[in-house]
Formats: sequence, C-alpha cells, structure tokens
Amino acid sequence: MLIDIFHDTVCPWCRIGHKHLFDALAQSQETVKIRWHPFLLDYSIPAGGYEFRSYMQERKGIEPQALQQLFEYVQGVGNAAGVKLDFNKIRLAVNSTLSHRLITLAPDHIKNDVVQAVYKAYFEDGLNLGDLDVIVAIGTEAGMDSTELRLQLSGNAALDAVLAESTFARFNGITSVPFYIINNKVKVDGSHSPEVFQQALNRAALIEISAKIW
Repeated sequence: MLIDIFHDTVCPWCRIGHKHLFDALAQSQETVKIRWHPFLLDYSIPAGGYEFRSYMQERKGIEPQALQQLFEYVQGVGNAAGVKLDFNKIRLAVNSTLSHRLITLAPDHIKNDVVQAVYKAYFEDGLNLGDLDVIVAIGTEAGMDSTELRLQLSGNAALDAVLAESTFARFNGITSVPFYIINNKVKVDGSHSPEVFQQALNRAALIEISAKIW
C-alpha cells in the first residue's frame, strides 16, 4: 500500500494527523510505503523568521486572547492524540523550507524518524527550524553524515525539489494540510481520528482487491 502525505513541518494538525495515521497503521496488516511531500504554508517568511504570536495573530486575524484559546484547543487535541504541542516554547514563525530539504535528503529508511524529530524540535523544544545548525543536528542524530549534510544544505541541494513539489500540490487542488492519498485512490483531508484513517485504509485495500478481480 502506498500513502502520499502532504504536510508542513510547522503545522500542528500535521503532527496530530501523523500520530493518528500511524496509530491506524499499527492495527493494519498491510505493508506500507510512505512518500512525504512538502507543502509550504508560507514561503514568504524571511530566513530570520517572525515573532511567533504576532505573526499568528495577523495570519488568523484574531486578538491575543482568542489566539491563546486556539492554542489551548489545539494543544488539547494533541494531548488526546498522544503528542505534545508546547506553543509557549515557540518563539519564531519560521520558513519551513530548510526542514523540508532535510526530509527530502534523508534516506527512505530513516525519513519518518526525521519527520518526527523535526516535529519534536519545533513543537516540543521550540527550536528554530530555519537555523542550519538545528537542522544539521536533527539529521545527524537520525544517522546522516553531519559534514555532508551541512555542505548540501549550505548550497541548494533539494531546494528546487521542495519548491516544485509544494507548487505542484497547490496546482493540483491541495489547499491545506495535512492531506493524504492512499494508493492513488482514497483521499483524506485533515487530521482525522485513527478510526477514520482505518476506514480509509480498508477502503483503499478493497479498491485494490476489486481492481485485481475485474
């Protein structure tokens, strides 16, 4: 079974959806291949980032109290899913391109570990995903060669691929993330419960079986 995942590393719902999907997969007998696709929510953010809460207030068009309520709600959903989202630790709204380049460069057998480590760095530790040292440290901890990775990311390695994939997703009707496509047939839009993902996985499996029969 093939699952294409469109996500952004600074999207809390993507982290929640990731957990829900993998909870569903833990109950499945299917052999699964996952392809990660970048979706840059805001490529216009400069390298130095913006002050997080001010940026979020402007982006959402809400007052500080409403923003805090939103954070508390999302954090509660995350807690229920079993993932930590500490918005108090996040100081910067960052351009996520560098983190997606890391994921693109990561070998397939550690790619999911890298994705999870990037989510943790931002949402639990409040680290700056636009900082080269932070990104190299994440990749190195996952088993990538530090010197080679720094050299690649200091240049333009995987930059064109990340930008092209993000643009391609928008041109093909994906307007928000997380977004999942299972076996090129079944689409799931949003961070639904493990039960919803399980239903989608079952539906994809049935479609595949039907196609083989007919």
